[in-house]
Amino acid sequence: MAAAELSPSPGFPPNLPGEPSGGEPGSLELLQKEAGELRSLRGVEELLERLKEESGALGEQVLTVRSSVPPKVSAALSAAEDATCSLKELLQREELISSQLQQHLQEASRWMEELSRVFNQVDLIERPMKYLQVLQHIEELSAAVQQCLMVNSVYEAIKEVDRLAALDSGLNHSSCSHLQKFLRETLCFWHNIIKERLSSEFGKVLTQLHWPIISPNQSLSPAANCQDSSSQLEALVAQLLALQASDDFISQRTPPQPAQPSSSSQAVSVCLPVQIMLLPICKRFRYHFYGNRQTNSLHKPEWYLTQALIWMGSSTAFMEEKIQPVFDRAGAAVSARVELCRGLVSLVQEKVAADAPRILYDDALFCHLVEEVLQFEKELRGSHSYPPALPGLLHILLEDGVLQKWLAVEKKMAVEKMDAMLSTDGAWSSQYKDISDMDELKAPDCAETFMTLLQVITERYRALPSPAAQLKFLELQKELVDDFRIRLTQVMKEESRCPLGVRYCAILNAVNYISTILRDWGDDVFFLQLQQAAVSLGEDEVLGGSSMMEVGRLASLEGSLFDGLLALLDRLKADMLGRLLDFLMREISEKAKPYCQERWLSLPSQQDQSIMSLSGSACPMMLCVRDKLLNLHQVLSLPLFQLAWQGLAERLDHFLYQEVVLSNHFSEGGAAQLHFDMNRNLFPLFGHYCKRPENFFKHMKEAVIILCLNVGSAVLLRTVLKESQQETRDKERDRAADPAPESVLNEMGVYCLAPSDVLILLNLRASWPGQ
Repeated sequence: MAAAELSPSPGFPPNLPGEPSGGEPGSLELLQKEAGELRSLRGVEELLERLKEESGALGEQVLTVRSSVPPKVSAALSAAEDATCSLKELLQREELISSQLQQHLQEASRWMEELSRVFNQVDLIERPMKYLQVLQHIEELSAAVQQCLMVNSVYEAIKEVDRLAALDSGLNHSSCSHLQKFLRETLCFWHNIIKERLSSEFGKVLTQLHWPIISPNQSLSPAANCQDSSSQLEALVAQLLALQASDDFISQRTPPQPAQPSSSSQAVSVCLPVQIMLLPICKRFRYHFYGNRQTNSLHKPEWYLTQALIWMGSSTAFMEEKIQPVFDRAGAAVSARVELCRGLVSLVQEKVAADAPRILYDDALFCHLVEEVLQFEKELRGSHSYPPALPGLLHILLEDGVLQKWLAVEKKMAVEKMDAMLSTDGAWSSQYKDISDMDELKAPDCAETFMTLLQVITERYRALPSPAAQLKFLELQKELVDDFRIRLTQVMKEESRCPLGVRYCAILNAVNYISTILRDWGDDVFFLQLQQAAVSLGEDEVLGGSSMMEVGRLASLEGSLFDGLLALLDRLKADMLGRLLDFLMREISEKAKPYCQERWLSLPSQQDQSIMSLSGSACPMMLCVRDKLLNLHQVLSLPLFQLAWQGLAERLDHFLYQEVVLSNHFSEGGAAQLHFDMNRNLFPLFGHYCKRPENFFKHMKEAVIILCLNVGSAVLLRTVLKESQQETRDKERDRAADPAPESVLNEMGVYCLAPSDVLILLNLRASWPGQ
């Protein structure tokens, strides 16, 4: 009984997690919750039945879970055991195979060592056999060439020579140096024999065709056997073109020999037929322009340069009419005329390269050589249509020593010319002063000569194939421009006592002329290309140490390479114009003193005068202004004169406004007289140079408008301005209700003067109601 009492009742579920471990407190709580205060056994019976049903359902669930979990676990364990067994079997097999492999390798290594010894012995025996086979093949090819030549089958002989060349190329990486030497000697031997035979026959045919063409007047009359010569020429040219491949191969393998500048070595890249055609020309060239001949003179480089051009011109017809058709029929994509020019250019290159180091220390000879080389290059590219892709003579001038010498000589000669041009008597006069149509810029002779000097330098280095070298010359030009600017500044300071003098104005014209030309250069295609080259090459000297922003502007073509110089020149021009206008204003203000002291308050009204006339006190000032304008128009260029008269008008406007208007009181007659003096006399003086001169006298124009208002309008305007001033001071004005004073002034034509200035002008009026 005790055990039954302690164990839970069969109808009650066991304690759930979180419930009291004791049975009685939990049962009591459950009964109190479910049954409440019921005392009847019926309620307890129903509760008991329900609890039994729930307990049975929970028991079934527990049994179901217990019956399903063990099979899954056992299956997983079984799979793990199978995997473990498989792994053990694999490991055992791996150990077995590894041991078998090691054993096999040990056995195979002995076989490999044995086979290696056998193979080495076979290779040792086979190598001489292969050597002998190659040697036999060379002898067979050599015999084949000999046999072809004996039966006069040149084409077949050339094919065999090409096979020898291919064999030589195949043995390029061989260590059999003696075999290679023997093969190369055999190749050169037969190649030279074929070449000499073809060259001899080709030379005879060329002689029959009157080659070489030495002078332009040489007759090209057909030979007696012209048909036979033409057929022989075609056959020989075709054979020589077939021999070209082996000739190029031998030329590449043969090291250059500077000590023996033969005609064939100098024209190594020229096709073989043209090389042979160049032989008599090369012989003549070396005879005349080498050694102790009088024609070999460092003072006369034009002799051999001109002779080469003459040979090019005189041979053009022969090459195009006789040789080019043969090339075309042979399928050679070669221009006979260009090939001949290449050979002659190679001759001249060799001569110039030999002469240039000998004259580096003689400026006169060096300059003469450079001029002649540039002229030769110009005629070569122009008259003879030499392709731009092929090198001429200019690359010789780009060698470091020659290029530095060229730059030094250019600078030296330019400085000397600057000194000379500034010291001449007519340095500050324009050579076009008597021709009005051509003298718009009124550039003095020194400035025009200087810019011509820079243009000549540009034309000299324009054709150089190297942008880096061109940029060095551009830097030299910029340096010369800055030097010339400094010289102009020094002369300007000496002449600044008389800014209206001829020399001072000529300097101003020179500065403006140089600025104009440099701006035009900044838009030129050639200098734009140099600008892009300077940005890509990062030339700090040309870019002037510009910031990244400036470099970006240059790269986008917003600026130019001359911006730094233009800024300095513009500053000098502005300074000189300022000095000139200050000088003019001092004279004009001196003449205007009587006009400033005029008794404007006591002048009679317009009705009291029969006719209006210029104030007597204004005549000296007006005459002075007129004379100065005429003088400026005569001595300054048109762009500078535009700046000058506009600047003078602006300064005169401020002067009259301050000294005449604000310093006096005006009666109605005085205001009318001022209006007449300005609108009928002063403004028309500037009317010769613009359509509406009054727009350049804004203060005086508007001041006259205010002073000449009728009394009623003046009273209303003063009232509006005072009310606006008072409301602004009190900050209580209704902007939407009252019009702004500026709009009222604009309706009257007053745009420049502020409302406070207008109020001051109204107070200067003497005619008010009640006064």
